[in-house]
Formats: sequence, C-alpha cells, structure tokens
Amino acid sequence: MSQADVVVVAPRPLSLDDGSPVARAWTLDPGMLHLNHGSFGAVPRVAQERQNELRAEMERAPVAWFPALPGRIAAARARIADFLRTDAGDLALVPNASAGASVVHAALAARPGGDVVVTDHGYGAVTMGAERLARRWGGRVRTARVPLDADARQASEAVLAEVDERVALVVLDQITSATARRLPVGAVGAEAARLGVPFLVDGAHAPGLLAAPLDGLVCDAWVGNLHKWGCAPRGTAALVARGPLREELYPLIDSWGAAEPYPDRFDHQGTLDATGCLAAPTALDFVEHTWSWDTARRYLDELAEYGARVVAEAFEGAGARAVDVGMPVPGMRLVRLPEGLAATRLEADALRDRATAELGAEAAFTSFAGVGYLRLSAHVYNTPEDYERFAERCVPVVRRWAREAPTGL
Repeated sequence: MSQADVVVVAPRPLSLDDGSPVARAWTLDPGMLHLNHGSFGAVPRVAQERQNELRAEMERAPVAWFPALPGRIAAARARIADFLRTDAGDLALVPNASAGASVVHAALAARPGGDVVVTDHGYGAVTMGAERLARRWGGRVRTARVPLDADARQASEAVLAEVDERVALVVLDQITSATARRLPVGAVGAEAARLGVPFLVDGAHAPGLLAAPLDGLVCDAWVGNLHKWGCAPRGTAALVARGPLREELYPLIDSWGAAEPYPDRFDHQGTLDATGCLAAPTALDFVEHTWSWDTARRYLDELAEYGARVVAEAFEGAGARAVDVGMPVPGMRLVRLPEGLAATRLEADALRDRATAELGAEAAFTSFAGVGYLRLSAHVYNTPEDYERFAERCVPVVRRWAREAPTGL
C-alpha cells in the first residue's frame, strides 16, 4: 500500500475540563498558526502565573528568598525526577540541554588526541561543543552518517563503526531535531559501556514525548529540555548522571554550593532567576491532571500524522511528500519540501523567518543531506484545523516560492 492510499482520520481535538478549547489555556497569538512547538515550546497560563507569583515573592524579600532557594530547587528536582521516572539523586537542573552537554564536556578528563563521535543528525550547538572539546584534546570529531530511513540496527552499526581505541566520547541524540526521528541510544549505550567509552545522550526533545526516556538506558550523562514538550518555562532542563563521571560534574557557574556533592551543588547558582525551575512542576502537573500525559501523547501523535498527510497532499505534484523515517517518534513528522527550498540550514532558517513574517505561521523548516523539510510538531493546543489552514493558505505560497527560487531561498 502506498502513502497515497493511507487514509488518516482527523483526531478529535482535546478540550479543557469545562469543554472550552485548549488554546484558551495558553497565551499564544490566535492570529498566528503555531506548528512548531518542538523548537521553543509554549508555556500554559497556569505555569506563567505561578512563575509570576514566585518572581513577586523574590522581589518582595530577596534576602529571605535566595538563602532558602536551594531547598526549593531540590524539591522541584524531586518532582521533575518523578515525571522522568528517574532517581532525584541523579538529576541536576541546568538552563537547557546544550548547557548540560557543556557541563559534561568540561568534566571529562583530558584525553590527548582523543576523538569524539557524533552523527550527521546531531543538534548544531551540541556538535559545536563536541568540536571544541576535540580541539582541546588535539583530536577530531568523527561524524557517523545515518540514513534517514535507517532502522535501529543500521543506525547502531553506523555509529559504532566510528568507535575505536582513539574515541574518548560518543554523543548521540535520543530524538533528532532536524530529522524528527529516534536514534538507538539503548544499543549504542550498552556497547559504549562494554568498550569503556563515555556516552552522552542528548535527549532535548525526550521529556514529555517519551514516557520514561531513561528507562533501561546505559549512559554516563543524559540531558533533556523541560521547556519543549513539557511546556515548562524556558531555561529549565534536566541533567541526569550515573556512574563515576557524576562526581566530576560541576555547574558552569561556581557558587557557594561548590563543595556540596552532586547534584546538590547545582542547586546553588547565586542570583540567577530560578523561578522557571520552580514553576516547571506546575506545567507538568497541568497536562497530567487535565488529560494525563498518556492521553496527550496519543493525541499529539495522531494529530502530527494527520497534519503531515494533509500538508503533503497540498504539495502534491511539487515533489513534496510525507517522509517515513527509520525510527519514528511521537508528535513529530517530516514533509519533504519542493526542490529549491531549504537545502542548507541557513536557507531553512531564512524560510522559517519568511513564513513567520509573510504567512503568519510559526513552522520549522530544516535541512538534512542537502534536502529541505518541513518539520511538524504538535501539542495539545493544536487542532486538525491548524494543519488544514496551513495546507490551504500557506502551501500554495510556499510552492510559489519554490518556483521563484529554484537554486534555493
């Protein structure tokens, strides 16, 4: 059966407890199509309000606030660890996944001539950090090429083919950003442990999309953003460390907690505004108590699948199509763009900015192996109508842009 023969039925939109539209629980601009939750997330009103309350408390009595802050952060850590189904004693809070990766890079023992293995799906900022680490060691970055349609075995083989005695670190995305697929972190982690090679998992998209992203995972460190699918305020992410490396991990800012054990020393960050971390459980609880995370995940996955088919059909005849990746992930889908669009990351970013300014659509345009894609990522506030409107109103314009810019936007 071909993709064209697959019939995808629009899922019934979720609603609030009083039956009103879910979008009312957010402050997103109703005049804008919001089809890119995966990049920066969206914070529900209740979490924004909680963060505002906390900021007001901080400003009313800062001398009382800051000495008591580490204890409050520790309590928030415990609730976040419960959400991730991991041990609170393994979890520290960091500003974002890239910051967590930087913490790990800084903690690794010097390895003169050591190489770092990444993939061609890796997130740019994390890969740049790996490159800087390799330069510091006098080694190089090895990029494993993983085909978009590679299954778990093929992807594992591609990554592990780059691992030998010179490799001092493997960095692998649990869910890729540009290509909206999983990578086999379980299999690679087990083999890296057998070989004695440190293993860092970039799980930026995992919290909320995966029910238990750390379950059964063997790794030295894992980082995940709570501001994406978890809908927490920005600047809120988790660093989970297991094994001997954990005692070498220190926050990027030295503060009065430097002498404390891991992860307590991460609870002391001077005068940084930590209200996002403290409000994160409110966002996580809002989804759980309103629908349950299991229900939310089922809905956003069905919706992303529906949206990809609707948008791909609107592109029919322009060389675009919905893409079936080798290891799909809930809530995210790829639609291949017409030739001439988003062939590079810079072109993809320019297309994103143009769509926002001229079409009133926040959408993710990405590039992989010289091919441009529209990456759809849904959340509970999205409805089938969002994708239908994009297909009807925006796709014809994007098709015109492709005709006008055959060599790239």
